Amino acid sequence: MNAPSDPDLNIQAPAYVKNARLIAWVADMAALCKPARIHWCDGSQEEYERLCQELVDAGTFKRLNPAKRPGSYLAWSDPSDVARVEGRTFICSEKKEDAGPTNNWMAPAEMRATLAPLFDGCMAGRTMYVIAFSMGPLGSPIAQIGVELSDSAYVAVNMKLMTRMGRAVHDVIGTDGAFVPCMHTVGVPLAPGEKDRTAWPCNETKYIVHYPETREIWSYGSGYGGNALLGKKCLALRIASTMGRDEGWLAEHMLILGVQNPEGKKYHVAAAFPSACGKTNFSMLVPPKAFEGWKVTTIGDDIAWIKPQADGSLRAINPKRAISAWHRARTCRPIPTAC
Repeated sequence: MNAPSDPDLNIQAPAYVKNARLIAWVADMAALCKPARIHWCDGSQEEYERLCQELVDAGTFKRLNPAKRPGSYLAWSDPSDVARVEGRTFICSEKKEDAGPTNNWMAPAEMRATLAPLFDGCMAGRTMYVIAFSMGPLGSPIAQIGVELSDSAYVAVNMKLMTRMGRAVHDVIGTDGAFVPCMHTVGVPLAPGEKDRTAWPCNETKYIVHYPETREIWSYGSGYGGNALLGKKCLALRIASTMGRDEGWLAEHMLILGVQNPEGKKYHVAAAFPSACGKTNFSMLVPPKAFEGWKVTTIGDDIAWIKPQADGSLRAINPKRAISAWHRARTCRPIPTAC
């Protein structure tokens, strides 16, 4: 293992982190990325509020009217940093045909050689956040654990909202539990004493890379949405689809809807719709008066993990902690979290 370039960098893990592989990986990535400091996220509300205030102070967040939107913030990304960068998204499987007909492919060794100089020193002057997260309820037989390293406080606070994140995840990982290693950087290192020139740092060069066989995710240059929150599309669909293929379950781009009749019998449907087709409108259904007594519950409006049971039935979860922020904003009412 290479030592971090800064001999004063404290990579000491908290006492509750006991996974030797995880600690060694963080040390290796710190040696590569050369952050100024390392913060192990505990997922506490105090940590969340502190990081949000730091983002407000930096101009990344704007606090919304506390009377109308308590605890809510507005973040404007750079116009060049958007969600859909398909041309820079790669599935680096060992065999090209395993990447699928609609995905970009590059040989793993070639991509690693491309990324190595970009990640070398990429976090200089910044904090490396160690974000342990669970896609799906903690301890669920369908859930998967990931650990994301990121130099973005925006990522840290949003991973708390989107996943089960923090100290409790380390209890699940234990001393030898498996996890998906996720590397992310905005790709804007800072010289000593240098400050960000923009409230939304990002790099013109972008890569969102997946290594299915080794269950790795590497993201460079973007701070936006699914490009940076690596539990979302990257793990929950791209890596999980390979996991599901190998282990006998499904990771699908599906909403999960519950419908209960007046007699109290509840049915669930998992429905596959492509992006931008209106599936979120389906998930916002409210039964009309003609169907008085019926209830519709949205469990998830984006991704479903579906696993067959011993009795032949299927069980599905929304791997995210809650349905999408867009849906929450549109409905402006409490939404049930994933089951």
